[in-house]
Amino acid sequence: MLSLDRVTKVYRVGTFGGKELRAVNEVSFDIKEGEVTSLIGESGSGKSTIGKMILHLISISSGAIKFKGKDVSHLSGDALKEYYRNVQGVFQDPFSSYNPIFKADRVFTNVREEFFPDMQDAAWRDKVNSAIESVGMNPEHVLNKYPHQLSGGQLQRFLIARALLLDIHFLVADEIISMLDASTRIDVLNLLADLKLRGLAILFITHDLSLAHYISENAVILYRGCVAEMGATEKIFSHPIHPYTKMLMASVPRLDEKWKTGTTELTSKEIGTPEGCPYFDRCPVADKALGCDRFRPTLQELEPNHFVACYRYEKNG
Repeated sequence: MLSLDRVTKVYRVGTFGGKELRAVNEVSFDIKEGEVTSLIGESGSGKSTIGKMILHLISISSGAIKFKGKDVSHLSGDALKEYYRNVQGVFQDPFSSYNPIFKADRVFTNVREEFFPDMQDAAWRDKVNSAIESVGMNPEHVLNKYPHQLSGGQLQRFLIARALLLDIHFLVADEIISMLDASTRIDVLNLLADLKLRGLAILFITHDLSLAHYISENAVILYRGCVAEMGATEKIFSHPIHPYTKMLMASVPRLDEKWKTGTTELTSKEIGTPEGCPYFDRCPVADKALGCDRFRPTLQELEPNHFVACYRYEKNG
């Protein structure tokens, strides 16, 4: 349904824009209809940048984003409006999406004014009520309330309902449960799982490995704007190959054994992506003799639907 083909985002930084920061560097992956793909990585890895490029909130520097086979990298005007009928996003902080002086359901009014200006009042009320019920809420309990009168989980459900008003086919869910309490998180996750069963494709952006494992069929591990490993979630979690993925998995506390602590520190403070492997500075098995510091690894399929970008595997075929 949606594919990224060598998508790159470059920012000009430093004095007078004299340096480049590659926030995203030639990222490629596909998301099919009715599929949840988790985009996983630490802060600053480029996860949210990818989500914003898909939603046309920021432009891409190079590459292509395709939706249903059509290049949508540089849409504008009516074409962009039509794209938003199919693709929407929900973000991390639900409270920042609302103006506290207006009632929360004003977000639905904005959709009506932009996309359904000719719809009759009765038909619109039925459409809103149906969308609210589809995210597990009672319209009588949540409509005509101000944001401070609703919980964070309810506000996030409002935003998902807002997207569903457009009968969307693709949702970017960017850390949408990171600010919710534990009792509410599972409800929102189960809602996403239900939407997936209805055919909705979802990009689930997160830094939480357990949530990614719970919700997604496929996972993309991102490091410094580059894909380190990607494929079937179960394969990546049960058999991580890239040193960075192994480090991520080892950092998750387990109840059946004592948590081993350790430190990992960057030795290079350069802005941007190094010439060789982006993980070279932190990799415990990096080998200059293999060229890890000089050559950028490409994704290799080591088993069906399991790709890794590590020069040790590329060198050895």
